[in-house]
Amino acid sequence: MRRSRFVGFLSSVLLAAGAALTGAATAQAAQPAAADGYVALGDSYSSGVGAGSYISSSGDCKRSTKSHPYLWAAAHSPSSFDFTACSGARTGDVLAGQLGPLGTGTGLVSLSIGGNDAGFVDVMTTCVLQSDSSCLSRVATAEAYVDSTLPGNLDGVYSAIRNKAPNAHVVVIGYPRFYQLGKSCLGLSETKRAAINKASDHLNTVIAQRVAAHGFTFGDVRTTFTGHELCSGSPWLHSVNWLNIGESYHPTAAGQSGGYLPVLNGAA
Repeated sequence: MRRSRFVGFLSSVLLAAGAALTGAATAQAAQPAAADGYVALGDSYSSGVGAGSYISSSGDCKRSTKSHPYLWAAAHSPSSFDFTACSGARTGDVLAGQLGPLGTGTGLVSLSIGGNDAGFVDVMTTCVLQSDSSCLSRVATAEAYVDSTLPGNLDGVYSAIRNKAPNAHVVVIGYPRFYQLGKSCLGLSETKRAAINKASDHLNTVIAQRVAAHGFTFGDVRTTFTGHELCSGSPWLHSVNWLNIGESYHPTAAGQSGGYLPVLNGAA
């Protein structure tokens, strides 16, 4: 082979190899960034009402630095952390105002929602202030709503989350039982306490069913709160607080760190 032809041949080989390497590098550069952002959605049980240490800029949403989403983000350092959970939120509020940060870079979404749709505040108000029969009637109304209307509302939220964050692992966290039964306890009657616990169980069951239908993960906090309900020796929930009524029946800081955070850690 003449030298000129050999040089040309060698040049073509080197050019081809360079092109292959360049193409590989380009392909590698074109790979999407890892989806490891964290977005925390939901109601007051996610925002941290009752835990104190509220972020001033969150206003009436009362997002707490002692909430389980904030604690999880501090421990795991995701690439981004967006905290849009808000006190009093219903499913419609999540759809209307909390989904903005979701995207293809979202790797984890946590969410608690459904209690306000079911009329949690009115149930507790009725049971605290009125008779056993009135409490049982209001609980029955709430359970009927949970069966008839809430599943569709949850489906709408879960579908919207999946559409906006297709790469995310979604953890939907439930609600605790509120009372330890079978022991003397000041305040509500055993009948009322049992009805409230039954309503919480019913709500969790329906939420878990819809979560499974969407391929998400349900985080059950009833196990971690066992032994820390109201009427126990070391409750992780606020009882009725007439000086700060909004914190009533919400997790304390210990409830967030000891009851909710381990469930999120295990599910995430």
